[in-house]
Amino acid sequence: MTYPDMMKHGSAADPFYVEYARRIEPYNMRQNHFHPYYEMYYLLSGSRVYFVKDASYLVQAGDLVFIRKNEVHKTTQAGDSSHQRIVIYFDDRYIREWTDSQAKLLLSPFAPDNPVVRLPGEAKLQVDAHIRRMMNELRDEPAGCELYLSQALNDILLLCARFLQTNIPVKPGGTSAIHDKISEVARYLNANYAETVHIHDLSKRFYVSPYYLSRVFKEVTGFTIIDYLNLTRVKEAQRLLHETSMSITDISSAVGFGNFSHFGKTFKKITRSSPREYRQGKAAHRSAPGHRG
Repeated sequence: MTYPDMMKHGSAADPFYVEYARRIEPYNMRQNHFHPYYEMYYLLSGSRVYFVKDASYLVQAGDLVFIRKNEVHKTTQAGDSSHQRIVIYFDDRYIREWTDSQAKLLLSPFAPDNPVVRLPGEAKLQVDAHIRRMMNELRDEPAGCELYLSQALNDILLLCARFLQTNIPVKPGGTSAIHDKISEVARYLNANYAETVHIHDLSKRFYVSPYYLSRVFKEVTGFTIIDYLNLTRVKEAQRLLHETSMSITDISSAVGFGNFSHFGKTFKKITRSSPREYRQGKAAHRSAPGHRG
């Protein structure tokens, strides 16, 4: 069967959104991002390097990747550029349709530190069958399309949840010693984002030249060091704006920005709103049903 190169159901502002893409040309995600909703990524063909939080994973056809809310992530090319994937996003509005026990079970694939699930035999075939049917639904848009898409998502989550109850996710192979070294650097940045970080200090700590560290960090993760550090800082700033009454000036300092103006510009570049707008929007949305949260 033939399919368009891009198919979608819904939008990223909806409680539930599905997107299929087939790419032949080299493609790396351009946006350095995290988002306040869950993401389930399924690779139908090809291979990709997926950087999630502080580690890189070589993802192969048939693998599922589960991205938690507000987890920094990015995909980059691995070998041949051609690949097909489906991404499903859902937020707390979608989860509210489940009971507490269902939510705990169906969200359990997002809990392990390793976000990649590689199912065996029959379970893998069942997931692939769901994905192929979802592609048909996206292409033809028959009556009840959304109903099937949501049922398929729930079934895939359940299959993975049951698998993980008795199996420990195995980290996909293919990463190298340099990937492990860069993961160490990323973990250090996650733990020390509030401090002043200089590339020369990092190079001394991890025994590599500044030039080599900068180049390889970008190759492995898809992020520059400063982009990754700023994303980590802004993500923590969002949490503090949402969960505390700290002043915006104090939050700027607490997350490692020595210059308040730079904090405001960086925050707006990443989130598309100022810190004040973000805090006011969160306050308004906490009382508004149906907010993407």
